[in-house]
Amino acid sequence: MSKKYTEPNLIPGGLAVDDRGQVTFINDFTFDGIKRFYMVSNHNAGFVRAWHAHKKEAKYVLVVRGAAVVGAVEIDDWKNPSNKTEVKRFVLSEKTPKILYIPEGYANGFKTMTSNTQVMFFSTSTLEESKDDDYRFDSRYWDIWAIEER
Repeated sequence: MSKKYTEPNLIPGGLAVDDRGQVTFINDFTFDGIKRFYMVSNHNAGFVRAWHAHKKEAKYVLVVRGAAVVGAVEIDDWKNPSNKTEVKRFVLSEKTPKILYIPEGYANGFKTMTSNTQVMFFSTSTLEESKDDDYRFDSRYWDIWAIEER
């Protein structure tokens, strides 16, 4: 990603389908600054993993399989953040490929929407660098996880 964003930003992708099969792509994503990646899956749909923050580390989030609600909230006070801060909420799905950029200074979390959801994270810090830049808050501290019926 050549442009540096200061708040969460979606990088759109797409699907190409023909008689041979399907190609999923996010052509505007580059691996500049990426030092590691990991994948997360939950045993059940509806499980929340949140809130994990870093002062220096940025993340990119891709739902490889299934669907998830992903939240990102800017941390205003690292010892006692306001739970009134606006949380940016995104729905990511394998059916509409996108990568969500979460800049440094934000907490992130997600809720799986399907039992087979698999989420891939790309990080701008090594595991060693991340150890001293790791902040965790209760999964319901910013409670954005309710699904509204429409």
